Amino acid sequence: MATFDFEGKSYEIDDDGYLIDWQEWNEGLATHMAKQDGLELTDAHWEVIKFLREYFEKFQIAPMIKILTKELAKKYGKEKGNTKYLYELYPAGPAKQACRYAGLPKPTGCV
Repeated sequence: MATFDFEGKSYEIDDDGYLIDWQEWNEGLATHMAKQDGLELTDAHWEVIKFLREYFEKFQIAPMIKILTKELAKKYGKEKGNTKYLYELYPAGPAKQACRYAGLPKPTGCV
């Protein structure tokens, strides 16, 4: 099992870089992961990250992109609940990249 060191603590991650224990997550980790990918998290990024964590707490699963866009559209409107908008925020794949930053498992249906 691989590990990820951040601020003096070691976190277990899977082969794709997702945290093994989603409850060990903190916002500093998300910011650090994003910086490693060349991204700076804005309020728009945090909206998605926080939404994903709330969704995971409720359903115990990370949503596929289709469900993510549908649920974001319900909560924030169609301008934020669409794949074009999400790919602008998360160019490496909205569901995969945002879930990794949110400390959640890789969404089902993602390769």
